[in-house]
Amino acid sequence: MIYDMIIVGGGPAGLTAAIYGARAGKKVLVLERLVIGGQIAPINKLENYPGLMNISGFELAMKMHEQATFLGAETVYADVLSFSLLEKIKKLTTTEGTFEAKAIILCLGASSKQLNISNEKKFIGKGISYCATCDGNFFKNKAVAVVGGGNTSLDDVLYLSDLASKVYLIHRRQTFRADGLVVEKVKALSAKGKIEFCLDSEISAINGENNLEKIEIKNKITGVKREIAVEGLFVAVGRKPDTDLLNGIIALDENQYIITGEKMQTNISGVFAAGDVVKKHVRQIVTACSEGAIAATSANDYILENF
Repeated sequence: MIYDMIIVGGGPAGLTAAIYGARAGKKVLVLERLVIGGQIAPINKLENYPGLMNISGFELAMKMHEQATFLGAETVYADVLSFSLLEKIKKLTTTEGTFEAKAIILCLGASSKQLNISNEKKFIGKGISYCATCDGNFFKNKAVAVVGGGNTSLDDVLYLSDLASKVYLIHRRQTFRADGLVVEKVKALSAKGKIEFCLDSEISAINGENNLEKIEIKNKITGVKREIAVEGLFVAVGRKPDTDLLNGIIALDENQYIITGEKMQTNISGVFAAGDVVKKHVRQIVTACSEGAIAATSANDYILENF
């Protein structure tokens, strides 16, 4: 079977593209390697998605997926192993077989960056986590640390403050990239003593026997080192686009994000992209949905013109 559109990735961008593609009467397939929702699935509470002030990321993703499925989109859970995009009919080789389509929409998302320091890989799952809402319950009444200065890291601090005995927030600067409202919430809790800021600092060592037991931080200004006993370390220092398989095929920027035009088209005819995998300024659920809608509409126009 040749699909009209194959959408690679089941996050907000991919699911919105599936909704718009299916509503246009096209045969749509969503390929997702892990869990529907992508990066939003672990979010405990969303406060900035228009019209839905009190909803979890997982619940929002399930609603999107239910709508796409109701409209006729199919979903297959598989890893893409290789892309063949230069011919008129595009081919994707996956762990569940080969799939063909007239148009492809790449909504591959991004993965958590690591600290890349000694012992980090050793303690993944043994104290180190990249998802507070996934693993926070393992650290009830225990001391934990969060590293990062964006919305994700401060949201993690707020979430963990209800579980842990103490939360250390480690950030390499004095100021935060997070939204002002979130920063004020964290500062208010800090005043009560449950959260401690470790600013102008970076983690210089991670130590323990079988599990994480302590971290060493170094102040970038003074050079002073400090050892902190923690059983959990939540890393939220940014994300990198999942474009490794596309290098040399699709035009990428210096940070490996896909370069697109205003209609979300890539440099290859019939191939579009949307969501956190593309080069852009604002990375929010609402912008991912917008790009998914544009990509599907553009893909539909491409199919009508070329097939």
